[in-house]
Amino acid sequence: MDTTYVHGYTEPESRRLGDQADTLAELLHAGTAYPAGSRVLEVGCGVGAQTVHLVARSPDVHLTAVDVSAESLAQARARVGDRVEWLRADLFDLDGRYDHLFVCFVLEHLPEPEKALTHLKTLLRPGGTITVIEGDHGSAFHHPRSEHAQAAIDCLIRLQADAGGDALIGRRLYPLLDGAGFADVVVEPRTVYVDASRPDLVTGFTRDTFTAMVEGVGETAVATGLSTEAAWARGVADLHRTTKGTFHYTFFKATGGTS
Repeated sequence: MDTTYVHGYTEPESRRLGDQADTLAELLHAGTAYPAGSRVLEVGCGVGAQTVHLVARSPDVHLTAVDVSAESLAQARARVGDRVEWLRADLFDLDGRYDHLFVCFVLEHLPEPEKALTHLKTLLRPGGTITVIEGDHGSAFHHPRSEHAQAAIDCLIRLQADAGGDALIGRRLYPLLDGAGFADVVVEPRTVYVDASRPDLVTGFTRDTFTAMVEGVGETAVATGLSTEAAWARGVADLHRTTKGTFHYTFFKATGGTS
């Protein structure tokens, strides 16, 4: 699987992933719990930020978590422990039979997401389910409005596209799962709205998740000529300014199954 993780494998990025997962746990994981004894596969577990919440909500399943990065898996094991079977593998090399698949913030980094979903479908037993969660950076809007902040967000979208991914993939989940042959596909928007009356989200999402994600690609954006140092600094500063205003973002959660 030829893919590049545009955000990098740094300690700040690992911390950001944890902040994001913890802040959004109820929003993203509500409605996801698997029966005791089920065989569940988490695809692209990374540093285990989502795995923590899968285990908490479905403590009696047989959970296998897979990722291509040995370093990320080591961090995941340290975070979650040995209640999970950890597996280093490329998505397209996976085999076995599972009752449920969980795929969170993975498809956005893949050059051929429908091909990936088509392969994952072969891993599901009859009657099995898949849950896919993705964001869509095109759903981000904020007050005070800033063209500089929007330009910084657009740089991230462009960098992810250049790396073979799609930062706008949330809006594509239904056709992707339907095209891969999943049945009974349902997609739900999971919206985050933040203002000063929600200080935990101001810190956990606006500042430590979204703005930190954009800020983290600044060096690359400048080095590749997508922005200048001055323009980038202004854009990031204006994103931080939205912690005093309002911020909106929509995630998309899709489910489907096999007949």
